[in-house]
Amino acid sequence: MSKYQELLSKIDTLKAQAEEERKKEIADVVADIKQKMAQYDLSPSDLGFSGAKAGKSSSKGKGSVAPKYRDPATGKTWTGRGRAPKWISEAESRGVKRDTFLI
Repeated sequence: MSKYQELLSKIDTLKAQAEEERKKEIADVVADIKQKMAQYDLSPSDLGFSGAKAGKSSSKGKGSVAPKYRDPATGKTWTGRGRAPKWISEAESRGVKRDTFLI
C-alpha cells in the first residue's frame, strides 16, 4: 500500500474515532443541560426556542411568497421576485404595463 493510501486510511480511522468521541460528549452535554434546566426550572421557551425542534434553525423568512402578478391568458403567476417570466417580459415589450397583471 502506498504512503498516500496509508494516510487516507488513517484519516478515515481518525474521522470515525472523532465522531464516536463527539457522540459521547454530546450525550454528556445534553445530560448537563437537562440537569440545569430542571435545577433552575427552565423551559425551552426560556432558552429562546419557540416550538421549533431543538437543533434546527427557524424557518422564519424562508417561507413561500404570495404571487403578485397573474397572466390572465394562462393563469400563471409570479411573485415579483427574481427575473421576470417570459409572459410578462413579452407583454412589457408590447407596451403593456406590469401593473395590469397585479393580483
